Amino acid sequence: MMLTIVILQSTFSAIGIPVIVIGALGLAFGLILAFAAKVFEVKIDPRVEAIISALPGANCGACGLAGCAGYADKIVHGGEAVNKCAPGGAAVAATIAKIMGVSAEAMQQKVAVIHCSSGGKDNTRWKYHYDGVSSCKAAVNVAGGPNSCSWGCLGLNDCQAACMFDAISVDANGMRVIDYEKCTACGACVRACPRQLIMLIPINRNVYIKCSSKEKGPDAKAVCGSTHPCIGCGICSRKCPVQAITVKDNLARIDYDKCINCGLCATVCPTKAIQDLLAGCRKKAEINPEACIGCTICAKVCPVTAISGELKQVHTVDKDTCIGCEQCVAKCPKKAIEMV
Repeated sequence: MMLTIVILQSTFSAIGIPVIVIGALGLAFGLILAFAAKVFEVKIDPRVEAIISALPGANCGACGLAGCAGYADKIVHGGEAVNKCAPGGAAVAATIAKIMGVSAEAMQQKVAVIHCSSGGKDNTRWKYHYDGVSSCKAAVNVAGGPNSCSWGCLGLNDCQAACMFDAISVDANGMRVIDYEKCTACGACVRACPRQLIMLIPINRNVYIKCSSKEKGPDAKAVCGSTHPCIGCGICSRKCPVQAITVKDNLARIDYDKCINCGLCATVCPTKAIQDLLAGCRKKAEINPEACIGCTICAKVCPVTAISGELKQVHTVDKDTCIGCEQCVAKCPKKAIEMV
């Protein structure tokens, strides 16, 4: 009996006491942590949580911050603008503005465009066959990329993989196609392209240069598989009625702050390097003969001389020549012109 008691005492001393000590320490540390949590508690502004709930949760980085939570915190504590969420658009901006008790400035909606018309199976000239990692960023590091044009699309679809809104698809020829209805202008594709071929442009501007080559004309033609390279000829720049196009480093560039979306540049481009998404769809100007006073202002501002008429006589529009730029509509003092 005595031996059994001794054994039990020894077992308790070996196991029980350490357990009690550890339990006591755990309780003490728990109380200390609970006290510290209370003392050093960082209270979250309820507006931050409300804004996070209002945001789409894409964490795309379009706002320039590390995710939606970071943007929400910056709005509340850093005075960040409430209209920087591209995927959320005007509706989310209005909701956040209401939470913050401020007014939301108008947000210019944008879409992504690809400044290259090659990169497909049948419209690309290749230097070699690339059989490595299926990634544009990987391919561009192997002898500058497999395609002959060092400014062209590599065709391995990093942009499509980066798009979180399924706005980029690949057609039968292997060309990337952007769905402007789905595109939120988050900029993920822009950041994914190692050759910086993708750009965000205002959604109400439907012309863009579908080339990024800075080679001289003959050299650009020699390596472009699409036959639509920009050759830096400057015709578009000279014909632009508002001087919105400049040519630098053999490449035409459009200033969208000046562009009036007339599409004339696409019409005159000899290599068809300028894409006009409204080609053939623009409305034409029509003059109301009862309102026209024959002031000739419309004829003077028309960039393609589609309007004719004598002073103080009713003017007419040549529908075949009219490009639908609406310059005449904006300048008519009697509001006698409409687009039909």
